Amino acid sequence: MAKSKTAFICQNCGTHHAQWQGKCHACHQWNTIVEEVVEKDAGNQPAWSRSRGAEGKKPKARSVNEIHVDKEARTLTGLEEFDRVLGGGIVPGSLILLGGEPGIGKSTLMLQLALHAQVGRVLYVSGEESEKQLKMRAERIGDARSECFILTETSTRNIQEQIDLVQPNLVVIDSIQTLYSDALDAAPGSVSQLRHCAAEFLQFSKTSNVPVILIGHITKDGNLAGPKILEHMVDAVLQFEGDRHHMYRLLRASKNRFGSTSELGIYEMVSSGLREVKNASEALLSRRGHALSGNAVASTLEGMRAMLIEVQALVSTAVYGTPQRSTTGFDTRRLNMLLAVLEKRCGFRLASKDVFLNITGGIRVDDPAIDLGVVAAILSSSEDIPLDSVTCLAGEVGLSGEIRPVTRLEQRINEAEKMGFERIIVSGHGPLDKTNSGIQIIRCNRIEEVFKQLFG
Repeated sequence: MAKSKTAFICQNCGTHHAQWQGKCHACHQWNTIVEEVVEKDAGNQPAWSRSRGAEGKKPKARSVNEIHVDKEARTLTGLEEFDRVLGGGIVPGSLILLGGEPGIGKSTLMLQLALHAQVGRVLYVSGEESEKQLKMRAERIGDARSECFILTETSTRNIQEQIDLVQPNLVVIDSIQTLYSDALDAAPGSVSQLRHCAAEFLQFSKTSNVPVILIGHITKDGNLAGPKILEHMVDAVLQFEGDRHHMYRLLRASKNRFGSTSELGIYEMVSSGLREVKNASEALLSRRGHALSGNAVASTLEGMRAMLIEVQALVSTAVYGTPQRSTTGFDTRRLNMLLAVLEKRCGFRLASKDVFLNITGGIRVDDPAIDLGVVAAILSSSEDIPLDSVTCLAGEVGLSGEIRPVTRLEQRINEAEKMGFERIIVSGHGPLDKTNSGIQIIRCNRIEEVFKQLFG
């Protein structure tokens, strides 16, 4: 009989403590330490290694020149946006963690991948929904392949038995917080169970060369639930984000051992599931019949992709004593800085006015290159003069009112030209390689010059 050992573990950061205490000394959170019983049995090895014949193999040190890597090391799923974020497809034997807010569409995205991806057999393990619920969602998404298998189970031992029976080419776990292992006497979702179950799937993926995708919950702060070691164990961490009240969803990679983390995938939530958005600029720009004041088009970069977004601003006289500053999809502190620059350096009286700012499409933008678009939208609404629909902007605004250059300007200009814009306003500082173009490039050094270009 294996001897049990009691440990006091913080449910927020996973730090072990010798005894119970009210506050964790590592993450400084209160009432997060829980006593858990951990069984240690040297003879109880994970079933993954026994079933795959990994026992008896001892790794040996090899020269880096002796290690050969296959050229076709990635498997394309057929979902272009998903493959782009991963860096060109799924690497065999990789462990991927997908996180996102409740109801954002994580399960829909993974079920859509299991139903339509051309990767061979896919085992979709759900610990949150029944088989009938998954069947109803699969019928809504569309035609399914016969090589997609559904399993509703929470025990890792039973999951391993079904994996040995099905022999899948891809395993999807929905979600890691619902699984438990018999080797631990702890509740599902606890730090010990999360770490142990993730370690079992990590060993399985590496020994069998079968990729595994884990769906994880997030906390109210937007971080992945569970210990931080969970993110260190996996090969890639994907974030599925967006506003549930808007149709667009963004898929980002915050960690990727096999590719870049600067790629972005865009999806649109429709009645039949998630639709890939090929042209993000066309989707995010509104199709209005006549020009309205307070609207400006700015060029931004999301990962390696350049796209045009619409910035909407509303400036009105403050009804109450304190002017309001409200933003959606933009940093409020950045907005206050831009308003201070317009007030101090350019003479626009905005201190006594309410300013509301919105980035259309429900996305959040942190690129400083949209500063010029934000300023143009604010001035357009303040003066009640609409901007023409053939002008876009790309530039960062400094504290002295100067227009600073932005990165990868040529790519932004190409996107504006492709979308049919006739001119683009950029910074007058820095070199510009793109001169022969079908779009007029206007270079300005200060906000006053931009104001003259826009409003005469």
